[in-house]
Amino acid sequence: MSRPLSDGAPGVAPAPGPADAILSVRDLSAEYVMERGTVLAVDRVSFEVGPGEFLGIVGESGCGKSTLLFAIAGLLTPPAVVSGGSVQFRGRSMVGLTDRELAAVRWKDLSVVMQSAMNALNPVKSIGAQFADALRAHGAASKEHIAGRSAEVLRMVGIDPVHLQSYPHQLSGGMRQRSMIAMALLFTPELVIMDEPTSALDVVAQRSLMVQIKELQQQLGFAVIFVTHDMSLVSHFSDRLLVMYAGQVAESGPTRRVFDTPLHPYTAGLMEAFPSIRGPRVPLTGIPGSPPNLARLPEGCRFADRCPQVMPRCLAGPPELYEVDGTLVRCFLHEEAARHD
Repeated sequence: MSRPLSDGAPGVAPAPGPADAILSVRDLSAEYVMERGTVLAVDRVSFEVGPGEFLGIVGESGCGKSTLLFAIAGLLTPPAVVSGGSVQFRGRSMVGLTDRELAAVRWKDLSVVMQSAMNALNPVKSIGAQFADALRAHGAASKEHIAGRSAEVLRMVGIDPVHLQSYPHQLSGGMRQRSMIAMALLFTPELVIMDEPTSALDVVAQRSLMVQIKELQQQLGFAVIFVTHDMSLVSHFSDRLLVMYAGQVAESGPTRRVFDTPLHPYTAGLMEAFPSIRGPRVPLTGIPGSPPNLARLPEGCRFADRCPQVMPRCLAGPPELYEVDGTLVRCFLHEEAARHD
C-alpha cells in the first residue's frame, strides 16, 4: 500500500513504505518566490506509491494539491520552485533533471493527465497528430505502428479511432478527457498522475470516467495518483487517501478507514460538505471560513481558526503527524493515542 512517511519530527511514528515502491516522495516542499514575498505551497509532504496502487489526494482549492503534482512530475515553472526534499521515481531522483532528461521519462514511464484537456491538447493539431508526436519523441518511426497504437489506445478509452482525425474542439468534454488518458497510456507507463481530470464534467460523465480509469488500471497494472477536491469521487476507487490542508498532509490512511472514522476535524468537515443520495436527509454543515494565506501562515495549527474542536495549545505551536491505528493525522487531539498505539 502507498504509505505516507513521517516529517522526521519528534513524536511522529515512522511509517515505512514498501520496498518495491515506484515513487518515493520525502519531505517535499515547493514555493512561489515573488517580489512581495514567498508563498509556501507544499510543506514537507511525504508518501510512497507501490506498483498498481491508487492514491487519492483531496483538499480544498488552494491547498497545494496541483503544485505537489507539478513538483513530482518536474512541471513547475518560475516563480514556482522545489525548495526542499526529494522525489525518487524507480530509484532515480526527479528533482533537478533537465528538460531533456525529463522528456525521456514522461509519457514512457510516467504520464500526466492535466485538469483541462482543452488547454492541455494542442487546438490546431488533430488528436492523431498529437499521439504521433508523443510516439515519435520516444523512438516510434513506423507509420503503421503509430497508427495502430494510436487506434488501440483510443479503443481502450471507448472512443472510435475515426476521431484520430478530429480536433479537440470537435470532441465533447468527456471525449477530450478520455483522449488525454489514451495519450497518457501510449507507452503503458508505470505511473499516471491525474490532476482533477473530471472537474469540467457533469456527474454522470465523472462517474463513467472514474469507472473507466479504474478498469484500465486493473487491466494494465499502472499506479495512479489522483488529485481532486471532491471526496466522493475517490471514495470507491482509491486504495489510500491523502488529505491536504494549507500545503501539508492533514490526514492519510486506507480510504475506507478514513471515510468510516475520519480523525482530523478538517477531514470530517470535508465529508459533511457533500450530500448523500442514500439514507436520511441531514443538513450540510460545510466548513466555515477559508484556508490561511500561505504567505502569512499562523504559528499554530493551520486549521485552528476554522476548527470546532480548537484548544489553546493549537494556537501556540503546530502539531506533527501522529500515527493512530495505521492512519497518520496532524492533530493534537490524537497525540496521546499515538503514544500508546
